Amino acid sequence: MNWILLILAGLFEVGFTTCLKMSDGFTKLMPSLGFLFFSATSFIILTRVIKTIPLGTAYAIWTGIGAVGTVVIGILFFKESVDMLKLFFIFLLIASIVGLKLVSAH
Repeated sequence: MNWILLILAGLFEVGFTTCLKMSDGFTKLMPSLGFLFFSATSFIILTRVIKTIPLGTAYAIWTGIGAVGTVVIGILFFKESVDMLKLFFIFLLIASIVGLKLVSAH
């Protein structure tokens, strides 16, 4: 269950980075409130998860999910550039997240 919560916390991280971009330096109310909601929720879930998953592993997976998700959101919704090298490094991040999960299972 905590691994599912960790994934959820990472997805909430994607939510707060997206709202951060949309808030235009916290000058837009709704994205700024979204940032507060998603960031608080993400940290609350992460705090619960690190009670059973090692801190280093949980943090690396949380930030990895956030990084990959934020890059994907940037490409899909904010028209950020995409090339094979960027896709290669996204794949490496995903492989690292999976590797950490597998190593932690032992």
